[in-house]
Amino acid sequence: MLIAAAMAVAFVVTLPYWLPKAVVALRMWIFAGVNGDGGLVLPNADVDLEGFRRVYSHPAADGRSKGAVLSDLFWYWLSPGPEMHQEHLEPGPRYEAVARTTRAILAMPRARAETLAAQCASRVLGSLKREGTQWVRLRNLMMPVWAEFYFEVVFGRPCPREARDLIVGNANDVVTSLKCCGLRHLDVRLRLTGYLMEAIKQGEITHSLPDGLSTQESAYYLQGAFFNTAVVQMSEAMTHLLLVVAKHPFVLERIDDDRFVDGLIDETLRLYPLFGIAHRITSAEIPVDERTTIPAGTVVCFDYPAYHRAGFADPDRFDPERPLHRDSHHIPFGMPANRPCPAWRLAPVTMRAVLRETVRRFRPHSSAAHLRSIPNRGPCLLVPTTTQGRPRFALAVMRLRDRWEDVSRSLTQLVLGTYMVWEARRLKLCQRYFKSEISDRAG
Repeated sequence: MLIAAAMAVAFVVTLPYWLPKAVVALRMWIFAGVNGDGGLVLPNADVDLEGFRRVYSHPAADGRSKGAVLSDLFWYWLSPGPEMHQEHLEPGPRYEAVARTTRAILAMPRARAETLAAQCASRVLGSLKREGTQWVRLRNLMMPVWAEFYFEVVFGRPCPREARDLIVGNANDVVTSLKCCGLRHLDVRLRLTGYLMEAIKQGEITHSLPDGLSTQESAYYLQGAFFNTAVVQMSEAMTHLLLVVAKHPFVLERIDDDRFVDGLIDETLRLYPLFGIAHRITSAEIPVDERTTIPAGTVVCFDYPAYHRAGFADPDRFDPERPLHRDSHHIPFGMPANRPCPAWRLAPVTMRAVLRETVRRFRPHSSAAHLRSIPNRGPCLLVPTTTQGRPRFALAVMRLRDRWEDVSRSLTQLVLGTYMVWEARRLKLCQRYFKSEISDRAG
């Protein structure tokens, strides 16, 4: 009886240390295994790091949605309009038109991008108290910054509060469901769709939109590319960056050194890549080496965290002066030959501006867990720069609170993740779309 009681106590006490990591591993396993025998995770024992690059860059690794059960899951999470989401469009004229438009919209002069990002950060951070230590979730704090930034990029004018609330509500709902921390709420997302459709009808968009799209499709395109992906990814990137600064305050001594801050951003994105798994569907055989060939129709899952840690000495050590480049297993924005992130030039410039605007006002401190997927949204203490010392007691409380929140959050992820995988497989949004497209052509 005593042994059983001791084991039960040990099980409960150690939950915060192993359950969250187990759930993250399970999510990666689901992404890789949901396609059954048709899925292949790289790198692996047969395909090394160079093979990873070779396959990822191969012209036949060009399928994006059609033919992958995993696509049903992403389409479910990205609704409405996943069929117009740039990252999930199949190769062809429509994708080229959409990608060309995105590049044109994001083609901003460097100085303008820095100024705009700093202004947006200043407005949002200016709403916080300037005295006393504040407890925040960094992802929540950063979303309004990037909602304002990308609204002005698309619309060419400052973001009204109504639009900012719609964009933040949409982005938060998307990423919360992606993390399996909450169910999706299509009514929240459709309110933004309606706003964008009306703006397009009224001629409020300052850029030319992709040719051949209806008003609704154009709204879906803007929502998916800028007000889902851009806002979510940049909010998460800044959360990682500010958490790194919070845990390694020595970097603040060189915050005015552009080259150092660029290295700081690169190292942050190496340790905490924004993608866990990126998948492609092969349209033809891909020879890897003399022994290995990947068949056509294979769903290849590229494991970013594994690739980013391979080939480095002491890969889990944070080193902002670590020399990084694309040939050193560092691809935070994807492969140049296979749909790289269209914001790969813009993102580091704007991140640097927002970082400096933040630390000009506050010193971040955190004792919360820092995982790649940040399901905790980055708990952080913001201390005014005029205040000396570390808030040690508050950090101890944060550590305890975060660890036990992780237990309930992990259980939530297990339950909701299981439900959403089942629901996505039931709805088969992607498979039904391509079947209906074939039927339309046949008719």
